[in-house]
Amino acid sequence: KMGNAESNAYRNHLSRFLPEEQSDIDGVFDTLSGSSGSAGAKNGKATKKTVTLAALQAAYMREPLPEQMTVRLYNGMKSIDLTGKSSGLSEQIAKEQFVIFMSNLLKGNADEKITIIMRMISKTEEPVKGKQIQEFTEDLIMSVVHVLSYRKELKGWNLENTRDSASGVKALASQLLSEMKLADGTKPVGPQLMETNFDQSVIEDWVYRVPQISVFLSVVIRQGLHVLHSLPDQTKDIVNLVPACKGIKGRGLVSLFDIPSIIYINSNLPAELQHKWQLLFSSRLHGESFSQLCGHIVNKGPCIVILKDVDGYIFGGFASQSWEVKPQFQGDNRCFLFSVFPSLAVYTYTGYNDHYMYLNHGQQTMPNGLGMGGQHGYFGLWIDSDYGKGHSKAKPRCTTYNSPQLSAKEDFTLDAMEVWAVGDLPESAGTKGKKSILDVDPEAQALLEMTGKSRQSEGLREPIEEEEDDD
Repeated sequence: KMGNAESNAYRNHLSRFLPEEQSDIDGVFDTLSGSSGSAGAKNGKATKKTVTLAALQAAYMREPLPEQMTVRLYNGMKSIDLTGKSSGLSEQIAKEQFVIFMSNLLKGNADEKITIIMRMISKTEEPVKGKQIQEFTEDLIMSVVHVLSYRKELKGWNLENTRDSASGVKALASQLLSEMKLADGTKPVGPQLMETNFDQSVIEDWVYRVPQISVFLSVVIRQGLHVLHSLPDQTKDIVNLVPACKGIKGRGLVSLFDIPSIIYINSNLPAELQHKWQLLFSSRLHGESFSQLCGHIVNKGPCIVILKDVDGYIFGGFASQSWEVKPQFQGDNRCFLFSVFPSLAVYTYTGYNDHYMYLNHGQQTMPNGLGMGGQHGYFGLWIDSDYGKGHSKAKPRCTTYNSPQLSAKEDFTLDAMEVWAVGDLPESAGTKGKKSILDVDPEAQALLEMTGKSRQSEGLREPIEEEEDDD
């Protein structure tokens, strides 16, 4: 007979789920175990239902989950020790194992998650190498992108209107792995990291400090295995994982962002801005002109500026306040700079100075352009008003944000640029009483008239798009 101890543990795990959650989990288990057609049933014996790897693969591999992830989930389920004996030897997963697996990963603390995560990283009990953790993390991120795309949960983004996710998956995995700390507090990097052995306590500390790992696992289980995916209140942690995307639909544009970088940059924004991004400016749509850029981004609330240089480096900054054309620095300490390619990282303010944001146009005395961090002539990120040129100077780091040089060359040539408003557009950005840069800045108007362009210059007063339905 199975001892009482085990059924008590099982009951404790079961009690973490609401009745409707329990029936949801039962349903998924029954479907999976039904498809494995246990031999006992044919002989009329009351055998316990179990789930095999083949059943998991048959149910999930074709569509929502990549094969590597299905195998990892199976190894995680198999690792649940029911009896204190080596039940891990059984290739079949019992209902108790299935429920405890769900309970630990969806409702458990870092301690409960970690044993399963260890088995998902490696089937053996030994410490694991950085390289194995990197592979697990890449599989996890790739599965999140795949599952959200398959379930149509990308909220207006898709794999066609964003950069290819493959490099983003690797970059995000490396970024999350860079948070690995050994017991002595050191952080191994690069090739050293790949070959270092990490024991369970170090990985537990990492999972505890890097919330994305638990959130991504939750997405893979809820949306991939389709467990508890629709119950209210169960998706709080993934609600703003991907922000709603507005303004790109039907415009044939491929964003400079990929899905993993959108997830990562969004997680670094203030919480109240994480629900929506709206395209304000794209050099590919609106042309390569600094006055066009200003006309589209001034007074639109907090924004993300992202650009690509001709060498393929992709980087940008988050402006926490509306851009204004003026010869002073603006913004506050929520601003940051970031890199998307070749590496993914966010650089936040140092407290050294308050040179967060700068935007100037048509002035004789002060530099004209858009800048973030550092100082005049030496910005962490600078786009010259002579559109197409810029610099990222940081020897060795930008004073305001502690960022390294973000572009391939210190002085770079711009290939493409986008600006996204984040959160809800301010009331004043509505069409009523909307002022263009030409109303605000008579010099800019005079310049345009000198070059023979009239005020109605095509596209300068492009209407703000209506909130479109991107479902």
